[in-house]
Amino acid sequence: MQDVKFVKFLIALNALIPLGFLASDAYRGKLGANPLEFFLRSTGVLALVFLLITLTVTPLRKMLGWNSLIKYRRMLGLFAFFYASIHLITYSIFDKSLDLAAIVSDVGQRPFIAIGMLAFTTLIPLAITSTNGWVKRLGGKRWALLHKLSYLAPILGVIHFWMIVKSDVFYPAIFGLVVVSLLGYRIVANQTQSQAKPRKVIE
Repeated sequence: MQDVKFVKFLIALNALIPLGFLASDAYRGKLGANPLEFFLRSTGVLALVFLLITLTVTPLRKMLGWNSLIKYRRMLGLFAFFYASIHLITYSIFDKSLDLAAIVSDVGQRPFIAIGMLAFTTLIPLAITSTNGWVKRLGGKRWALLHKLSYLAPILGVIHFWMIVKSDVFYPAIFGLVVVSLLGYRIVANQTQSQAKPRKVIE
């Protein structure tokens, strides 16, 4: 148990280091010519990175037998939600000054913002139901079905990123390839598992 707590402490520490660097650079005025855009882009990328790390847990667990990784998947997912929340808060408060009319207008005029909002929306029920209490309330099967939304969030996140950068799509393409690989692994693994199940013999 102590080892699990220590590993979670290390994960939390490392997960917060990028935010610490961003805060330090912002304080010293080192975020470039457009600090708000840099901060928005950085927190968005961090949210996407943690989503992909969360999706990587299952393949690593199954391929390498690292079953203990399952203990940290929920925490990694919550850090994805954490950075996505900072991303949205930064846009809503510091860019739009919580002007709801301006936000709605912006969403209508710039589709990539609507995609980003949708991606964040899919993360909300995952974050709310991330506790053991919610697993018991929903039941294991329904909880697992709900948390398949975690597959939709990175897809929408990559599309959001791709639409923002427009011409320089190298990094969104890399993220996209990783998402395709991780989801493709799940499809193949599920098909293989289904085929391996013994069929009932009808007499």
